[in-house]
Amino acid sequence: MKHLLTTALLLFTISSFSQTDQKIYDIIDAVSAERIKQDVKTLVDFGTRHTLSDTLSETRGIGAARRWIKSEFENISSNCSDCLEVFFQKNLISKGDNERIVHDVWVVNVVAIQRGTKYPNRYIIMSGDIDSRVSDPTDFTSTSPGANDNASGMAGTIEAARVLSKYQFESSIIYLGLSGEEQGLYGGKGLAEYAKNKGWDIIGIMNNDMIGNIKGVDGVIDNRTFRIFSEPVPPTETERERRMRRFYGGEVDGISRQLARYIHKNVKTYMPEMNPMMVYRLDRFGRGGHHRPFNDAGLAGIRIMEAHENYTQQHQDIRVENGIAYGDTFEHVNFDYAKKLTAVNAINLASLASAPPPPKNLAIGGIVKPAAKFKWDKVDGAVGYKIYWRDTTSPTWDNSRYVGDVSEFTLDGIVIDNFFFGVASVGKDGYESPVVFPNKTFK
Repeated sequence: MKHLLTTALLLFTISSFSQTDQKIYDIIDAVSAERIKQDVKTLVDFGTRHTLSDTLSETRGIGAARRWIKSEFENISSNCSDCLEVFFQKNLISKGDNERIVHDVWVVNVVAIQRGTKYPNRYIIMSGDIDSRVSDPTDFTSTSPGANDNASGMAGTIEAARVLSKYQFESSIIYLGLSGEEQGLYGGKGLAEYAKNKGWDIIGIMNNDMIGNIKGVDGVIDNRTFRIFSEPVPPTETERERRMRRFYGGEVDGISRQLARYIHKNVKTYMPEMNPMMVYRLDRFGRGGHHRPFNDAGLAGIRIMEAHENYTQQHQDIRVENGIAYGDTFEHVNFDYAKKLTAVNAINLASLASAPPPPKNLAIGGIVKPAAKFKWDKVDGAVGYKIYWRDTTSPTWDNSRYVGDVSEFTLDGIVIDNFFFGVASVGKDGYESPVVFPNKTFK
């Protein structure tokens, strides 16, 4: 009888992991395009948010903008029994540090932490950029609305905080406004160093930079496709890890790429009307974003943004030239689209913050045998583990098997040479960690 009960419980548990969670649908429905619109308008009305702009005015410049963002996070916190820890984090950048720093400036980030109930020192981060610019990156006085680039990403981050602050999660969530992006990614550099000094265990960062444009300069109008940029492997990998990749694979299986796959899968599950487009690049060709400083520190980080950019509305003086209206102004932002990409972030923040840590020390074996073998160290909070595998040419994890609360398993009949493999931890409510690629082998 005991055996039958155990078997029934296992079958129920496995079945439950294949189901979706109504909470995630509720989160999608709670995101408001109107609130995002109001926040973008407020940010645009500060005139300019250039990193080197006025910090004393209450109505114009980056100082007023970041104080308003902080006050919004504090208002959200007051509505959830002070569930957010809100503060400024800053670094002094000296004149001449690069050609875009024309005077000494404090680069000030706005941080809001929603502390996790079980893993308070594990963090998943959503970020938007506070700052804006016109054609000349050193022009800190001209009007620079920065409506799409990047009031849209900042407004989306504030809106995600409004929605998710109604819930509790096992891991911590950080809602982050970063400054200094246009001057050299200074805000991200400062926050990444701050996190390192504090000993934060960062699951990953989702950098949102331009999430409100649906009309591309290429003539395409698309309100469903968005891009997820991710680097293949961390720049901090060791020489041993590089040599292992040569013989065992993993050229496209770094931690940032696994975060991108996680987001892709989750969106396909809960928002099938959307078309997540994984781009196998750190960022756009020859360009950069605020996830890069985290990548440089060896952390998982991706960029979420629109699929079709309009370059006449980025980094431009406001003007009409040859019949073309240049400038990143309010009327060009599509708020229903920004709502969708905000929801993409929110459901992945919620899922990752609800999941246990990934398995540790994953090893793979099975050379010259008709089976793939795995060993790993169990982690706190996991009730079981799921093995994933895919064709070596596939961008996504296409096959999986839940194997229960074990620390080793053999997939019989699957030849190790023909696939790539990974393992994810599974929590009691079915939420999974990102997939871990094997980092060692055994016989």
